[in-house]
Amino acid sequence: MTWRLRVVHTTGFAYDAPVTSSFNEARLTPRSDSRQNVIHSRVETIPATRAYRYTDYWGTAVTAFDLHAPHRSLAVTGSSVVETEAVTIPVDTVGWDQLDNGHIRDQYGEFLGGTGYVPTTDRFDDVAQRLRREHSPANAVVEAARWVREHMSYVPGATGVHTSALEAWEERRGVCQDYAHLTLVLVRAMGVPARYVSGYLHPKRNAALGVAVSAESHAWVQTWTGSWWGYDPTNGVPVNEQHVSVAVGRDYADVPPLKGIYSGGGSTHLDVVVEMIRLA
Repeated sequence: MTWRLRVVHTTGFAYDAPVTSSFNEARLTPRSDSRQNVIHSRVETIPATRAYRYTDYWGTAVTAFDLHAPHRSLAVTGSSVVETEAVTIPVDTVGWDQLDNGHIRDQYGEFLGGTGYVPTTDRFDDVAQRLRREHSPANAVVEAARWVREHMSYVPGATGVHTSALEAWEERRGVCQDYAHLTLVLVRAMGVPARYVSGYLHPKRNAALGVAVSAESHAWVQTWTGSWWGYDPTNGVPVNEQHVSVAVGRDYADVPPLKGIYSGGGSTHLDVVVEMIRLA
């Protein structure tokens, strides 16, 4: 089944003193790939800014903009219409021996090594080796995500955007970002290339057409077992029509929806609203 979804993501900044200039990057444009087709997408700002678009190293569309007139607020809105499809857990086209091959490890080395949010550690080696012995690569990915769900509690607000996988593990609590990061730690420890995906999830599986619902940014993983495919550790399901992918990278640091610098302004108040509508 194919869904057509409208996504509107608005981020508002309010400053307690005028900002004299700011430089920003927005990753709000969904990806076009084998399961997703972008029909329309744009990024707009208030006040209006000078903007240009480029594709970053990981293949994500980035809208860069700067503003040099004094301002006390800034609103950034990404709006898109996207068609999505579900994926199924693939039949493995490579085995463990091939994943251990030096050529494969070199080719996908950036998605096997440690990062700030997904550090290399031997803490999960026993689990990783057991999953390798008992399962094929694709099924081992699913079991790794299941293991994370069994050992973590989903608690909104328990962690922040700067929390690493190991910090979340110490608390045994977190949100989708932490579930994705912990799954990446375990999957990479098994020797499976894996990357972080940011995007959106429509919260209603049986969504009525034309009804706007409040949603949030979401995170999941993609792994390579002969081809790239997505799995959602937080919900324990393969990526489906409800998922709209925006950016991929090694971890959250490669995919934040907005990042930038500014001068002046003092402290900042942030407000984020995501709305999704199933159109077809």
